[in-house]
Amino acid sequence: MLVEVKVPVLSESVADATLISWHKKAGDYVNRSENLIDIETDKVVLELPAPNAGVLTKILKNDGATVTSGEVIAMIETEATDTKPSQSDNQSTTVAEKETKVAPEKNTEDRAAEDIHQEKSMLMPAARKLAEDNDLKATEISEIKGTGLGGRITKEDVQAYMERRSSVSLKVESKPEASVTSTSGARTERRVAMSRLRQRIAERLVESQSTAAILTTFNEVNMQAIIDLRVRYKTEFEKEYGVKLGFMSFFVKAVIAALKKYPVVNASVEGNEIIYHDFYDIGIAVGSPRGLVVPIIRDADRLTLAEIELQIADFAKRAQNGKLGIEELSGGTFSITNGGVFGSMLSTPIINPPQSAILGIHATKERPVVENGQIVIRPMNYLALSYDHRIVDGREAVLSLVAMKEALEYPMSPLLEK
Repeated sequence: MLVEVKVPVLSESVADATLISWHKKAGDYVNRSENLIDIETDKVVLELPAPNAGVLTKILKNDGATVTSGEVIAMIETEATDTKPSQSDNQSTTVAEKETKVAPEKNTEDRAAEDIHQEKSMLMPAARKLAEDNDLKATEISEIKGTGLGGRITKEDVQAYMERRSSVSLKVESKPEASVTSTSGARTERRVAMSRLRQRIAERLVESQSTAAILTTFNEVNMQAIIDLRVRYKTEFEKEYGVKLGFMSFFVKAVIAALKKYPVVNASVEGNEIIYHDFYDIGIAVGSPRGLVVPIIRDADRLTLAEIELQIADFAKRAQNGKLGIEELSGGTFSITNGGVFGSMLSTPIINPPQSAILGIHATKERPVVENGQIVIRPMNYLALSYDHRIVDGREAVLSLVAMKEALEYPMSPLLEK
């Protein structure tokens, strides 16, 4: 029986997707749930498992094709058996036949194919696409040291390898008899197609800048109270909940406290209407090999610090592996971005439309501040709240940021939440 292989249902915010790389070719036998192809949307890379076991008889859409939800891209014959082409005429393999398989030309091709398959299995989807675009061979891929989870090769690893290779090529091409090193080396350029995620990021940022009246207000927060809590409860918290007590859960709680006081900061604009959200879906910006993604913590106001930390840790891990689902990246009423993990001191974050505000947090550094007329050293963090001035007035923006500051400087014990 022929079974259709269809593109999975994409979310309403995702119009189409791109087929990155087929892991099987027509005529191959596939097992049920075995990954057939990676599909890239403007949010995530999806793995499409085989709906049934059988032979992949026909591929209707090739690598690089643009597809939509439910579109048929291949056919599987479920009644076909797992037989090799070389065994179709003769079920028994003689010693002589085995010896012919090690003929120089065929053996080399077979081994090359096996090497390519083995090396490609370590490539993450974006890395695989970049490697194929630049015709990297299995021997070259084997030289790339993967920095991803489990040693998997990321897009950045491939780019770094290509840059090193380009540098080495320039040195080899220089004249061997020249004893003086020239400082005027060749100037090279590389053209790499933007991923769908990077294109979508660019579109949304331009959309945000062109449709919203973005302003940013700043404040500073003394992180000493939270640092003291983390030191005091670090061991007990991890033992109780199985996750480390980080800073981000405190920021999420502080944001929710402020949004409850000033609901317009949690609202969005649709046409000539303001939509007030009576729930708190907080987006957390997370870096991934494909670029920045913003998974959503749903109903964050109902979660404890431990539950928030667990979700953030899970998001970060799956973002690195490209395992985040489309539904986890859709929606959101407010976002938080942390440039501090990269050492940023201050920045003006851009709103993620259709949201009306975003909080930017930065690196916590010891700085001199004045307390009770005395100069003292405190661990300070600069906060930046960018907001859409079309619906959020300066008063609400400033007061909501002050509310976040107060919630951070006077936090509650993490073990009091149950």
